[in-house]
Amino acid sequence: MIPADIRTRYEKLKNSINHYRKQHHVYDKEEISEAALDSLKHELAAIEKEYPSIIAPDSPSQRVAGKPLPQFKKVRHEVEQWSFNDCFTPEEFKEFDARVKRFLGVSSQPTYACELKIDGLKIVFTYEKGFLKTAATRGDGIVGEDVTQNIKTIDSVPLSLSRSIDIIVEGEVWMSASHLAELNKKREKAGLPLYANPRNVAAGSIRQLDPKLTAERKLDVFMYDVAKTSEKFPPTQIEELDYLRELGFKVNPHHVFAKNADEVVSYWESWKQKGRQQDYWIDGVVAKVNEKRFEDRLGYTGKAPRFAIAFKFPAEQATTVVEDIQLQVGRTGVVTPVAHLKPVQIAGTTVSRATLHNEDEIKRLDVRIGDTVILQKAGDVIPDIVQVLPELRPKDSKPYKFPTHCDLCGGDGRIERIPGQAAWRCVDLDGPERRKRAFAYFISKHALDIGGLGRETAAQLIDEGIITTFDELFELQEGDFLALEGFAEISAQKAIAAIRKAQQDVPLERLITALSIPNVGEETARDIARHFGSIEKIRKASLEQLEAIDGIGDVVAKSIHDWFKNHTNSSFVDRLEKHLKIVKPQKAVRGKFTGETFVFTGTLEKMSREEAEEKVRLLGGKAAGSVSAKTSYVVAGAEAGSKLDKAKDLGVEVLTEAEFARMLK
Repeated sequence: MIPADIRTRYEKLKNSINHYRKQHHVYDKEEISEAALDSLKHELAAIEKEYPSIIAPDSPSQRVAGKPLPQFKKVRHEVEQWSFNDCFTPEEFKEFDARVKRFLGVSSQPTYACELKIDGLKIVFTYEKGFLKTAATRGDGIVGEDVTQNIKTIDSVPLSLSRSIDIIVEGEVWMSASHLAELNKKREKAGLPLYANPRNVAAGSIRQLDPKLTAERKLDVFMYDVAKTSEKFPPTQIEELDYLRELGFKVNPHHVFAKNADEVVSYWESWKQKGRQQDYWIDGVVAKVNEKRFEDRLGYTGKAPRFAIAFKFPAEQATTVVEDIQLQVGRTGVVTPVAHLKPVQIAGTTVSRATLHNEDEIKRLDVRIGDTVILQKAGDVIPDIVQVLPELRPKDSKPYKFPTHCDLCGGDGRIERIPGQAAWRCVDLDGPERRKRAFAYFISKHALDIGGLGRETAAQLIDEGIITTFDELFELQEGDFLALEGFAEISAQKAIAAIRKAQQDVPLERLITALSIPNVGEETARDIARHFGSIEKIRKASLEQLEAIDGIGDVVAKSIHDWFKNHTNSSFVDRLEKHLKIVKPQKAVRGKFTGETFVFTGTLEKMSREEAEEKVRLLGGKAAGSVSAKTSYVVAGAEAGSKLDKAKDLGVEVLTEAEFARMLK
């Protein structure tokens, strides 16, 4: 039995604390000091400790509660979740506006609600009778992950509403740039790597299995949409935002009403300039048709709402100085020029290198050592130099002349331009740098997949003279690894076990990939393997037979033919056949993706890129590494880069991961 006066005091304490929390975290008002609020919380905690059965579901103590979870449960969304289509220029937005008006008819004059597009993690919140029931990630739009316990640690998320209603709302969880800076200071002191941007930290924090770790990250949230409510829906999007705020949700204050497309563009232009002044990251604005009756008529396409669009800011750019241009040797002997830059921050990452691709690109840009350049990052890990600022060029600068020698190549270091291409390559392919890169690829997961042996081990084996040709790897014993830095008896045993395992049941396409034949990637290797069925048939194939394979052009066919006709390469394959049990490839299957080619870009949430590509192949399709006019679909994950841009340029259909998942079903 709980005394009546204790119960009354508890309810008053709980309601007061929740009131002050809402004033502070939702309305930015501090009606009492933090110390005073802590005192109230302390008294409430003492009552709950003495009378555990009194604890209410919306008690402040429930924001961090419970033991770490073993895993996240799956939640099926009651209302399917969608993602927005994107546009990047005023012209593209006006095309969207024209589509909306064509769909609605000339008699309709839609207006717009403009909101900031917060760079965070979308969460779907379900309340029953005014209490928070579940919070789930978007997932594939149909099924998400239950992250309720972690969401409760966010002070700006109400555990109970001002009215006893059933409602589903959508919001964006984010971390402030200032809290990211605090977190990185702690990590720097602890000798840990720093986090690049607040969006990734927010997403990672929500997916912690221990809610106490999430609580330490000081996350925040903005609510922006009502998916379902037991009350009457507000008639406009602007009123819907007011409705959310009235219920006690935190809403971003910078939304505006726009009576036409020009006002939307003006809003976008203004925030494009001042977006970085906020403590949260903004990567664009969202424009929604304001009138709900028009939204209902417009409805959805197969992937996105017709009534809204994400109006993205241009790719982030920064200026820096080219301090040097050096050559890098790849696994096939191709030499790539790399610009060494004065370190600069761009899109949350410190950049000090940028590939210049080839000699023709250097000439096109006229980039020189000492130049000030514009660096652009549009989602890619590696940024591009897009422009030189010649007015800032040193007076004594000279055009960059592509060298004829490279110290990283073997022999006398000579390099030559490949006939008919922009690329240069080592004349002597036996140089140590090329061999180390080729060997690292030989053992990588893309090729023979020898677990536990990485690039450093590959370099050590060659530098120490333990192997001179790659096939000698399969003759090594434990003692050979003990001579390498970082290896002890157990790690040496594991290395040998991994090598022995890799010798069994080697798919023919992986072996071809491992050979580092110029112009032959994983997909081409798979096509060759399926066409010929054995390494012997490939070795005996004529140039005409290779050219006849669908998807293989003259250049690739000649590369394959010339590589196998080389005596050194042929002897190498002979020795590999003695060490490896090569498995014939599966015949190409026919399925729903037959005749379709998919390209994946960015980071997928639910599966790795390799898993996604294999799912395509199992349904008869092809997975390519680059976008062309022959590409059927581009599947874009988080931080999609230049492949997405090229898809849009070529008019290739772009899918989200959720849309791709629905196609698989």
